[in-house]
Amino acid sequence: MAVIAIHNQEGKKIEDLKVSDAVFGAAANDELVKQVFMVMAGNQRNPIAHVKGKGEVAGSGKKPFRQKGTGSARQGQKRNPVMKGGGVSFGPKSDRNFKRDLNKKMKQKAVCIALSGKLKNGQLIAVDSLLLKETKTKSFVKVLNNLKIEGKTLAAFSQEEKKMNLASRNVKNVTNTEVKDLNVMDILNNKYLILSKQSIAFLEEKFKK
Repeated sequence: MAVIAIHNQEGKKIEDLKVSDAVFGAAANDELVKQVFMVMAGNQRNPIAHVKGKGEVAGSGKKPFRQKGTGSARQGQKRNPVMKGGGVSFGPKSDRNFKRDLNKKMKQKAVCIALSGKLKNGQLIAVDSLLLKETKTKSFVKVLNNLKIEGKTLAAFSQEEKKMNLASRNVKNVTNTEVKDLNVMDILNNKYLILSKQSIAFLEEKFKK
């Protein structure tokens, strides 16, 4: 079984916790993780680029010059894309839909692979509890300093600890979430992941099957 070192809030190791290989010891699968990541990123995309087509630009539908005898190619109207000031052909439209569906099992498997990668690389930091005596930013910063964490960090709080996000949300380079909402994008977009024993137990119960 995979083993996670558990620290207290003072940064001292207090135990080795055996965890499920299905959740924290999954084999790497970069193609699956990339596929899930890209679909999630596309689903969050908000297309704003938009150009006007022939039917949207201002201009008359009148023929700009006679059919023959001018030496120019025949044109039917000024709004034609080949004319100056005309519409744009095949340009970006704001009504494009980048959303795609993802299989639930794929998303769950990708999370397990990402968690396993963090543990293997020493970037999964586990503490006995993320409940602070004082729900203050300086208290959470002190915990980070004790754990010697520097860089972009994701703190995943359990249901009992979710009020602690008030202490972490103003800390530079720290993102917080509830462990039930943990996803591949959040894990990969941050260098470190902080979990409590409660959060680890929740993930094992959720994903071990």
